Amino acid sequence: MTFDPDQHSHRRYDPLGDEWILVSPQRTLRPWLGEEDAGGGGAAPSYDPACYLCPGNTRANGEINPEYPGPFVFANDFPALQANVPVGAGGEDALFRSAPARGEARVICFSPDHARTLPDLTDAEIAAVVDCWCAEAADLGSRHAWVQIFENKGAIMGCSNPHPHGQVWATDMLPQLPATEHRTQGQWWQDTGRAMLLDVAAREAGGPRSVIETESWLAIVPYWAKWPFETLLLPRFPVQRLPELTPAQRADLAHAIGALTRCYDALFKTSFPYSMGWHGAPFDRTEHPEWQLHAHFYPPLLRSATTKKFMVGYEMLAEAQRDITPEQAAARLREVRA
Repeated sequence: MTFDPDQHSHRRYDPLGDEWILVSPQRTLRPWLGEEDAGGGGAAPSYDPACYLCPGNTRANGEINPEYPGPFVFANDFPALQANVPVGAGGEDALFRSAPARGEARVICFSPDHARTLPDLTDAEIAAVVDCWCAEAADLGSRHAWVQIFENKGAIMGCSNPHPHGQVWATDMLPQLPATEHRTQGQWWQDTGRAMLLDVAAREAGGPRSVIETESWLAIVPYWAKWPFETLLLPRFPVQRLPELTPAQRADLAHAIGALTRCYDALFKTSFPYSMGWHGAPFDRTEHPEWQLHAHFYPPLLRSATTKKFMVGYEMLAEAQRDITPEQAAARLREVRA
């Protein structure tokens, strides 16, 4: 019997996250792979008087939003991080260690329009969001080691407000997942003298896992993807952090983000939920040629607008598992590209 990755269960290694993923393509023989089921809910209004994030409305803390015309940033009214934490918060017990966590948290409204998510915006409007991401990273990175820019889109991802927005959490430490990427990219650089994700971009361009390709950017379903339609957005040039992007690279990034998120929405004819976020080199005033800026998109949908992939059971107790192969997922996303 000859091994066929589209038919036989196998494991794939993620060199960035340093973990294995079980791939079970034989499960796609079940008769639901091509199902399309539009999600519920009608179109959202452009303005919602009850929304805490719409222009002119009063937020939960009593502050009034300005009549903002584009991206709007404000300090999170309920931040997960505090700027001032007593030194005594730490502990050195080998079994019950703790450490203080200091930082800042902000919210970024992408648009004054309550109904328009990223795929609904023009390239110029998305470019304004990209510029905002870059400005926030530069500002917060001037005094924090890590700046995590992210978006939770959709109620299924735990988003507490439907107004299109993202968040920025800046911390005085390097969180767990970026710390792993810091180690794996550093080891790759040490072993090869090259940036790992530049190698990935070069190998994936024009390949079966590529979804969106522009002059400067590449969106792929990574070889080691965990989520069914997970994508990795990569620059095709060396760059370590968001603020380092040139105006032309930012404009091209906006185009790539619009194209990718519109593929998502077209796949199941719904406003596609996901969690996405940017990873780049730490803001430690050190050159990191081993690092390559990138964005992760983690959508939970599996076979329809209402059917979610759950990471439970085996995934929680052993390792991540997926049914459709990354190649099959990329092909389906390419098929619906406008």
